[in-house]
Amino acid sequence: YVAAVYEHESILSPNPAALVDRQSALELMSRNLDIYEQQAVAAARQGAQIIVFPEDGIHGFNFTRSSIYPYLDFVPHSQSVEWNPCREPYLFNDTEVLQRLSCMALKNKLFLVANLGTKQACEHTDPHCPSDGRYQFNTNVAFNDDGRLVATYRKHNLYFEYAFDTPPEPDYKVFDTPFAGKFGMFTCFDILFFEPAVNLIRQYNLKQIVYPTAWMNQLPLLSAVEFQQAFATAFNINILAANIHHPTLGMTGSGIYTPVKSFIYHNMESYGGKLIVAEIPVITTDYKTNLEKNPGRGSEEENEQLPPLFYAEMMYDNFTFVPVWGEKGELQVCANTLCCYLNYRQAVLTDELYALGVFDGLHTVHGTYYVQACALVKCGGLNFSTCGQEVTEASALIGFQLWGNMSTPYIFPLLLTSGITLDYADHMGWKNNHYFISKNRTSSGLLTAALYGRWYEKD
Repeated sequence: YVAAVYEHESILSPNPAALVDRQSALELMSRNLDIYEQQAVAAARQGAQIIVFPEDGIHGFNFTRSSIYPYLDFVPHSQSVEWNPCREPYLFNDTEVLQRLSCMALKNKLFLVANLGTKQACEHTDPHCPSDGRYQFNTNVAFNDDGRLVATYRKHNLYFEYAFDTPPEPDYKVFDTPFAGKFGMFTCFDILFFEPAVNLIRQYNLKQIVYPTAWMNQLPLLSAVEFQQAFATAFNINILAANIHHPTLGMTGSGIYTPVKSFIYHNMESYGGKLIVAEIPVITTDYKTNLEKNPGRGSEEENEQLPPLFYAEMMYDNFTFVPVWGEKGELQVCANTLCCYLNYRQAVLTDELYALGVFDGLHTVHGTYYVQACALVKCGGLNFSTCGQEVTEASALIGFQLWGNMSTPYIFPLLLTSGITLDYADHMGWKNNHYFISKNRTSSGLLTAALYGRWYEKD
């Protein structure tokens, strides 16, 4: 099927904390919706059957609970309501944004997924009801090619979004399409948690995900395209991921991902939006990863000089590292219960420092979640203290096999190369209670090769 995602440089309110009336809010949102409209037309012209827009793309961000209120639409969250906002605009008040999105889907005869702020009145008898008597949700909506509202999803894992409420229960939202079967949806930070993302995929055996996001890149392990690709690979699914484009805030990185191929956009240099349209296969069967390549445990040569252990901060966590020296070698490094192993060979020695790092613990900055990670990274300079820094360019072409005795089945294989481009592993999977990833030789300079494990039970 043909899918489209749009990385949108949203027109932002100059002062999001200011209180404005509904009319002013609609005027700002209308400017963003005008751009959406042009992109929906462009996507339809290229044969797209579905288009996905990013999180916060219509209203922006950095609101307070009261300042966002005029920007919120009312949306019925019950699945029992059959509603086409474009054809039946009079059914509910405060649905101007939904009406425009619905008409875009209808006019262009495509499925459309967008993110907006929504409101729902609640009674004080409801124990979860906020004191101002209303819920405010960060919401994804999906419309079919006739403009009918087919699914609404309320973001569960909020990322410092004080304007919004967490829904009392996780939403598991799925909608059906004639061209690719069922799609599930979740938003941004949700991708790092079991609920609802992983549970949704498992319960409904989903193969297609739509994913609006407003992601601030963090190298070396959590760049948007890097993690989106790893997620598609780990769960053997297609992901249509639309990010916001604000390079000054570190926000870029969208794509259409299959487990074996990606169409991505990552651009920190220029401004303006970007439409990606790609034809991808509907996944029906599981790709079998080849697990036969045995992670070799070479016999350690006697009295070999072991490289020094050192500690450095990476992703705000205290990693234990060993340097990767010489043109080839075998290394291991351990922390808590996790041991990471690396066999490597460099085609040509470059004057770059690489290191193999391990972290097994609770990550506590910008969210709390338990990580088990084995990571081969390029350091920022030649000092050990630079390992873990954000690096975007590298020249070393490295062949490697990386493996670890992970305690969780949820492993996201990361493989990022120079200029924030993606590479694909030759083999990956489980072997003898170890998860491994191997690559004969990277296609360009290696930035990160990592196994990013999420041990959800220990969050």
